[in-house]
Amino acid sequence: MSKDIRIKRGLTLRLKGEAEKQVIKAPRSKTYAIKPPDYHSIVPKMVIKEGATLLAGDVLFFSKYDENLNFTSPVSGTLREIKRAEKRRIIEVIVDADPTDTYKDFGKMNASTATAEAVKNRILESGCGAFIKQRPYDIVADPKDTPKAIFISVVSTAPLSADLGFVLKDKVAAFQEGINALQKLTPGKVHVSVDATSEALLSGINGAVIHKVSGPHPAGNVGVQIHKIDPVNMGDRVWTVGAEDVAIIGNVFLTGEYHADRTIALAGSEAKEHKYYTIKIGANSSDLIGQVSDDVRIISGDVLTGDHLSNSQYIGFYHNSLTLIPEGNKYRMFGWLPFTYNNIHSNSRTSLSWLFPKKKYEPTTNLNGEERALVVTGEMEEVLPMDIYPMQLLKACIAGDIEKMENLGIYEVAPEDFALIDYVSTSKLEAQEIIRLGLDLMITEVG
Repeated sequence: MSKDIRIKRGLTLRLKGEAEKQVIKAPRSKTYAIKPPDYHSIVPKMVIKEGATLLAGDVLFFSKYDENLNFTSPVSGTLREIKRAEKRRIIEVIVDADPTDTYKDFGKMNASTATAEAVKNRILESGCGAFIKQRPYDIVADPKDTPKAIFISVVSTAPLSADLGFVLKDKVAAFQEGINALQKLTPGKVHVSVDATSEALLSGINGAVIHKVSGPHPAGNVGVQIHKIDPVNMGDRVWTVGAEDVAIIGNVFLTGEYHADRTIALAGSEAKEHKYYTIKIGANSSDLIGQVSDDVRIISGDVLTGDHLSNSQYIGFYHNSLTLIPEGNKYRMFGWLPFTYNNIHSNSRTSLSWLFPKKKYEPTTNLNGEERALVVTGEMEEVLPMDIYPMQLLKACIAGDIEKMENLGIYEVAPEDFALIDYVSTSKLEAQEIIRLGLDLMITEVG
């Protein structure tokens, strides 16, 4: 049975530079990269060596802990470099791309009539297992687990993020086949959350429970939707899949080929063009934006949760946006005085932005302060629409108190759920990083 979700607590950040609803095919990158750090907790074991010839869909590496969990090449070409960091940790697997792709043929399969085992094997061998993430812990799902439910969010509320309804407008058939496949992986339900934009587009989808979501950010976060629909308790496993990733999975069954197509929203006040681009996963950011100055912050993802890129680095595996904003390398004179600067958004009314609720702003990366003590103000609770105590949970994570972390809801959260807390908190602590470390501790101690 569907359940409408109306979020009241949260914050909608209105920023300049939203992408126009126009899709352009991006120039093909000469090199593409799959980055093992994108798959948290995965230790890669390489299958091929530098110089090897690849088809799109060929296995690059698999998980050290499960050899069935494959990670495949998004393009055909030649393996150029296995880039390593300290302790020989693999950080990038770089492929020199062919001018056009040649695909590995996995064979077409009807997901509706195939067995659950055949569907799972096809998802894993094609590399689509990397798209399926697990709650708790927000890591790549263990194929040996059976989730109680699968959640898909087609709601984008993060500032300057891609409109997922627009991204899927020509991929409904593939999305439906992806739903058919995901149905076979759980004895429970497949939940799809939609907003006003995507509701009409996906109204004919079968095999899933549709939930209409409304409200400010983080209403679009899948963790918030899980919390409202079917919360994660100790011992539960819930899987989540990105909206466009469902279509990629479905396309594997429809065509027998792994088409790693991604629609990216190029956004932000510093971007020269504000449009949507079709790329292959792992494309080089410089092919979209060229070389930018040191006064610009390049973010793979949205401004709250994305990764900082330098020139010519590669777009993240899970990201649907590339955002450019001013770098925070300039400081305001007497910036600590309230009401001095009115072109700045403030959630605590230290500027006049609260008088102009529809005004759009150009944020920088300045912290506007230094780390301070955690003080009970209620500001965190205002932007986290979950029935947990965020400050107490952060303190438990800092202290490494596993029992308190469990009691305070660590199994229900992911770092992205604390992104707005990073923004509004006067303590200036890195809440997302603290939650990530807390989750990693739980993986080590509890499993």
